[in-house]
Amino acid sequence: MSWRMLHTMIRVGNLDRSIDFYTRLLGMTLLRRTDYPEGRFTLAFVGYGEEASNTVIELTHNWDTEAYDLGNGFGHVALGVPDIYAACEVLAANGAKITRPPGPMKHGSTVIAFIEDPDGYKIELIEHKG
Repeated sequence: MSWRMLHTMIRVGNLDRSIDFYTRLLGMTLLRRTDYPEGRFTLAFVGYGEEASNTVIELTHNWDTEAYDLGNGFGHVALGVPDIYAACEVLAANGAKITRPPGPMKHGSTVIAFIEDPDGYKIELIEHKG
């Protein structure tokens, strides 16, 4: 049996706002959303393909929590984009917070940028042509 990455889970304060960000701005699809009334939480899974063959993001919304401290252990989610400059222009025009404009990474040549989702989680964009 081979192992594979299934998902990254992040806790979000406003599920609808987060689903909108990941689907409308980043082009992911809402794959499933399930309410757990007894536990007072909802899980939503978003990604670029079905869970059976792709790594996805699990958005966890605890109904009684409006915001979270991000902590210092989680780093970021990374997404490959074909044209990082155009992607950042579109994201900024749609209200996304660009925390590091596109350009070569320090001590390297890979072109990267960083944005934040509505809850402040970092998303690295990496120019990936092909």
